[in-house]
Amino acid sequence: MTPWIVLATIVGYFAVLFLISWMVSRRSDNQAALTGGREAPWFIVAIAMIGAPISGVTFVSVPGMVVAKSYSYLQMTLGFVIGYFAIAYVLIPLFYKRNLVSIYGYLEQRFGDGTHKTGAWFFFISKMLGAAVRFYVVCVTLQLLVFSPLGIPFIVNVIVTIALIFLYTLQGGVKTVIWTDTLKSFCLVMSVVLCIFFIARGLGYDLAGMCKAIAADDTSRMFFFDNPKEGTYFWKQFIAGIFMVIATTGLDQDLMQRTLASKNAKESKKGLIVSGITQFFVIALFLILGTLLAMHVKANGMNMPEKSDELFGSVAFSSGMPVVVGVLFILGLIAAAYSAAGSALTSLTTSFTVDILNADRRKDEASLGRTRKVVHVAMAAGMGLVILVFYAISNSDAISAVYTLASYTYGPILGLFAFGMMCGKSVRDRLVPVVCVAAPVISFFIQRWLESSYGYTLGFELLLLNAALTMLGLLVLVKRN
Repeated sequence: MTPWIVLATIVGYFAVLFLISWMVSRRSDNQAALTGGREAPWFIVAIAMIGAPISGVTFVSVPGMVVAKSYSYLQMTLGFVIGYFAIAYVLIPLFYKRNLVSIYGYLEQRFGDGTHKTGAWFFFISKMLGAAVRFYVVCVTLQLLVFSPLGIPFIVNVIVTIALIFLYTLQGGVKTVIWTDTLKSFCLVMSVVLCIFFIARGLGYDLAGMCKAIAADDTSRMFFFDNPKEGTYFWKQFIAGIFMVIATTGLDQDLMQRTLASKNAKESKKGLIVSGITQFFVIALFLILGTLLAMHVKANGMNMPEKSDELFGSVAFSSGMPVVVGVLFILGLIAAAYSAAGSALTSLTTSFTVDILNADRRKDEASLGRTRKVVHVAMAAGMGLVILVFYAISNSDAISAVYTLASYTYGPILGLFAFGMMCGKSVRDRLVPVVCVAAPVISFFIQRWLESSYGYTLGFELLLLNAALTMLGLLVLVKRN
């Protein structure tokens, strides 16, 4: 497939994004940009939330995951479903009752300004680094497929792409994100389903034959109860999935900004639960696609890629594959990547404007609009700069370190919210930042100690350890009357 076909796919997708942005932002004000106007229909929010947690990295990584870990990811996804119910019936009523623009406003109401700023900064660091790394991986992929063959340097690729994402999210904000995520969800599901169809047909399977072949394949094993020390052990993944989705969705402004755009708590609950259940089946489609990709590699005598992340792309662009599969791969990839980057940019703007600058309380409507746009420019520039830094120092260790750092930051946020809801005591607010910094540091040393002394791999439980240490620290800071 020529670079021009890929470029045409990207241009076409952006044209649709700008059309949607123009249509939904014609009468947008600051309220619509920051909260979506609290008028989004629940079913639109549900569709938007299906694809919202899926980034470009997820799009290429989950199918390749089956090679080493089979369908073990579905164990965690089952936990996600339970976690969505917890968010719907615990966090959603709390956020609506307090009429929050940013969810971290709860921390100020409950503890004070120091805790509020701490939660907001932890989110800011996590989202900026995490979103930049995920988008960096996609930019590198597109650089190899499109821009390098056309003689376009990487820096131009990043600047132009970030500028386009900035422009379509500038005016509409959250309102634009909801509708573009609806497009993203549609494109993701369509691309995966059609890829399954074309690859299965290439292998000579009808629907019944495909299901039988997948069930018999070694990569389709879902449940792992045999070794508690392994990261794939069922109860480790299931329980971690519950708390992971509570922390990374329910306590993440990026993902919650869509849900809080619903008319009321009841509508918000409905959309969140529907999307949570649907996501299980969407992830299952990705894993089914992964099995078919592995079967295609074996059937055609191809070499399995050294990195599992390269499985989807290597098959999609192989010589015997129809061009339409390559187009669908690019469509799904850019839908996941660009919408995720636009959503992250919008949530960073909202959180920085409301939580850190307190501009919604200090400024009038006109001044707030100007401040929001200046912050939006700064967030876009910051994200582009971080991507270019990754490119300059690019190695797997640097990227892995950033992912690990991002996973650490959600633990203190989970601990802050859990302590606030479970304990009615006040704490010494000015010392909360010390606790939230100390918890990840202590967790790091505990993780290393368990691995070196007992050979125990502390995976997703790290989030719970982080949160528990944060709560323990807050308990020490309780004010004594």
